[in-house]
Amino acid sequence: MTTKASPIRALLDAGADDDRAVTAPGRPDMTFGQLRALADRTRRQLAAKGIGPGDRVAIVLPNGPEMASSFLAVASGLSAAPLNPAYKQAEYAFYLEDLAPKLVLVDAGSDNPVRAAAADLGIEVAEIQVAEGDPAGQFTLWDDEADATVPGPDDEALVLHTSGTTSRPKVVPLTQSNLVASARHISGTLSLGPHDHCLNIMPLFHIHGLIAVVISSAAAGASVCCTPGFNALKFFDWAVEQQPSWYTGVPTMHQTILLRAKRNADVLDKLAFRFIRSSSASLPPAVFEELHKTFGCPVIEAYGMTEATHQMASNPLPPGRQKPGFVGLAAGPEIAILDQAGTAQPAETEGEVCIKGPNVTPGYANNHKANAESFTNGWFRTGDQGFLDPDGYLKITGRIKEIINRGGEKVAPLEVDDTLMEHPAVQQVVTFGVPHKMLGEEVGAAVVLAEGAAVSDKELQAFAGQTLAPFKVPKVIVFLEEIPKGATGKMQRIGLAEKLGLGDPS
Repeated sequence: MTTKASPIRALLDAGADDDRAVTAPGRPDMTFGQLRALADRTRRQLAAKGIGPGDRVAIVLPNGPEMASSFLAVASGLSAAPLNPAYKQAEYAFYLEDLAPKLVLVDAGSDNPVRAAAADLGIEVAEIQVAEGDPAGQFTLWDDEADATVPGPDDEALVLHTSGTTSRPKVVPLTQSNLVASARHISGTLSLGPHDHCLNIMPLFHIHGLIAVVISSAAAGASVCCTPGFNALKFFDWAVEQQPSWYTGVPTMHQTILLRAKRNADVLDKLAFRFIRSSSASLPPAVFEELHKTFGCPVIEAYGMTEATHQMASNPLPPGRQKPGFVGLAAGPEIAILDQAGTAQPAETEGEVCIKGPNVTPGYANNHKANAESFTNGWFRTGDQGFLDPDGYLKITGRIKEIINRGGEKVAPLEVDDTLMEHPAVQQVVTFGVPHKMLGEEVGAAVVLAEGAAVSDKELQAFAGQTLAPFKVPKVIVFLEEIPKGATGKMQRIGLAEKLGLGDPS
């Protein structure tokens, strides 16, 4: 058997044999020695079926330790294609046809509709086998093994789709070297080491959890507790049991955790987070301050996207400064603000956020048009609008496609969000465009009130009007028990007016 390691497999050598690598509530811990053996054995088992570098394996498992370990094992030898286990059969049919994997991995006894979708396409399905008492993340596929070919730095290791809120989702291939670069960027930014233990609440079919948590921890010899997913009712029990040094989430998760913290004040002194991280959507400054006050640790807001193998910018740890409302300094790739012609803009001038670096995808698969639109002179155009301040901190002012065009006056939804979040009665808010016959779009806002709070739409409009120009004040405010979110917990602006049944407010 060959002993040469792929770039990703080499990352797994960071932890000592007996150090814990993967944990889960109620399960024995998996050590780094066991994780390395699992990765090597899985690659040999796949090789016995003729599956190796250049091939894709779809992974449809619930959030948990086997999802994390199978991602690392598959990505170390070929390409992992994690899919949301909550998809319907028609959705699986689309993604499987688009990705053309050689194999689909599911839980033993699973009746997930991916089975039917795979059968229709002639794709083999395999069950992972977990024995009673196995460590968290331990599994096997079958007994047969063969010598495994080792992938190189430019071979695909992970493939995901963009969210596709306004068009057909694009296929984003990420290479071995993309993943290694991003893992090192993140572990370096956060100073991760063997002493760190992350409580993972992010879905592991999404770039945030896969890269910021799983592979970045493994690259630093750090460990991860793989929970079944975000559950605010269990978060504090898990945190007390596992004693994590950090966790990362999207803003809606942090807001929900803060709500529960008020009912779990007695356990806060049992926790000792080294830091809390936030990414995947803008963190309102009011939430930043409340997290810092509640948990007494630095709050590190970062900025990432699938095409960048997650992290692009991050606020630094102390003694560096964390700036509320800013996603931080370049933390891996180069960052530039370009205008439509591709000209770099000076500090404090808005434009499109563009990046280049070793963690950036080589390009969308089979999509020449998207690649031509997204790359300019080696720079990848993120589709986000923002500016750099004189200190080099990046401020995201919105997604270019989400900017509300109110009769020619441009409104950045994030600015309105941040303003309304300052009102003590507001727990969550998402600002979005509402169709308008004369103006094209009007400003709308969906609001979730804090527990026991009451405020009228007129009062909120008056409050916003103290800070915002009149054309930015929401004309339409709807109060909801919960704001609709996507599969990863992010609030969805595009299409929200239609989802809420809001037409022309004139």
